[in-house]
Amino acid sequence: MTKSFKTLWDLFLFRDRGIVPTTRLVAAFSVVSLVTISLSISGLSWAAIMAINVGIGIVSLLDLLLSPKKNQLHIHRYINEELERGVETEATIEVMNDSKEEAFFRIIDELPPSFSHPFPIKESVSAGQKKTLTYPLTPEERGDYPLEQLHIRYRSKIGLWQKQHKVHLTDHVRVIPDMTSSRQYLEDAQKYLLHEGKRIKKHQQGTGEFSKIRNYVVGDDLRLINWRQTAKLQELMTNEYEPEHGKFVTIIIDCGRMMGVELETGNRLDRTLEAAVTVATAALKKGDAVSVVAFSKGLHVYVPPAKGMDHVRTILRQIYNLKASKVESNYAALFQHLEKVQKKRSLLLLFSDVDALVHEEAHLFYLQRLRRKHVFLMLGIEDQTTVQKAEVTPRTSKQAMVKTMAQKHLMEKEKELGKWERQGLQMVEAPEDQLAATAVSRYIDLMNRGLL
Repeated sequence: MTKSFKTLWDLFLFRDRGIVPTTRLVAAFSVVSLVTISLSISGLSWAAIMAINVGIGIVSLLDLLLSPKKNQLHIHRYINEELERGVETEATIEVMNDSKEEAFFRIIDELPPSFSHPFPIKESVSAGQKKTLTYPLTPEERGDYPLEQLHIRYRSKIGLWQKQHKVHLTDHVRVIPDMTSSRQYLEDAQKYLLHEGKRIKKHQQGTGEFSKIRNYVVGDDLRLINWRQTAKLQELMTNEYEPEHGKFVTIIIDCGRMMGVELETGNRLDRTLEAAVTVATAALKKGDAVSVVAFSKGLHVYVPPAKGMDHVRTILRQIYNLKASKVESNYAALFQHLEKVQKKRSLLLLFSDVDALVHEEAHLFYLQRLRRKHVFLMLGIEDQTTVQKAEVTPRTSKQAMVKTMAQKHLMEKEKELGKWERQGLQMVEAPEDQLAATAVSRYIDLMNRGLL
């Protein structure tokens, strides 16, 4: 493809800058051509044919004169610097038409391929007027994305020619994990206090830190009744306790090959990051210190422990751009690193692929050493395909064989999990849409039992 042809091709593909004919011009030219050919057969003179073509040329030139010039258009884009993966948001394009003629626009914002969008946007802007155009977009992949160009085509009322050019608007957006679960926890933490279908008690009776005095309700421990306040208010009051704050929680995120497996929305790593941020939010709100470790073949991220809700932003800045590696995870290096940096007793919350860990006996040795000092909990995403294959009603011998293999795999994994749990190493799998809730519920359960 020659350079001149590529430039011409770019014009018609809504790129670069220039002037392109509209379908209206092509249709008008076709109709006039058919008419003049018919009239020429009937004896129309060449002078008349030339006059008709000159007239069309004058009209098309008039069309160009009536359309705004490039320096009469002022365009700006407004978009949030931080977007959430899979969450629809809105961006705004502001168009100012300083010319004396109305213009009809077609606009395409040069967004990354992983962004869903409604382009092209079609809108008219009156002479001397400013119009704000709002359009929805949804980023599907985490990461950093520069937005540098915006392409526009515009025409006058006659609409025979379109002018087009690129507008250089430099913006930078950062796509972070979906924070919906974290916001829901902050709005209503009680809905996350569910574990295996039963509501978890807020505390062990009479243990932990004193929280507040409240009205007595049926079922409260009679030993916790505050008789002094009962006498003052002439109604039964009871003391309420909650788990002690100031514990250490270490969130470990596996970024190995198995975490790149695609799910219904995103991949395993995407869902893991969303759950990890939700647990961090819950722990920081409770007053615990949270640290984060991300690893695959080597160590990718280490966020030292800290307290306070501002630490959530620190964690997000470090982990939002993590990608799944194409290599297997090195658990031995991770466990050795934890022994060096995590000196205080803490909850080690590992997000990884359960199958990849339980079938390696060498990992058990390292985890048993960590278990002497720390509380270990592993969370993984349930393989829905295997579960569905194990539950299907077979109609053919092939389906029966597939079901048998799926059931065998689940039974073997359950056996391995039982062996690890007898060593004090808890491992849980949850559906992808319940991973965050399960992680928070397990964290609260461990804290309520005072294991730290």
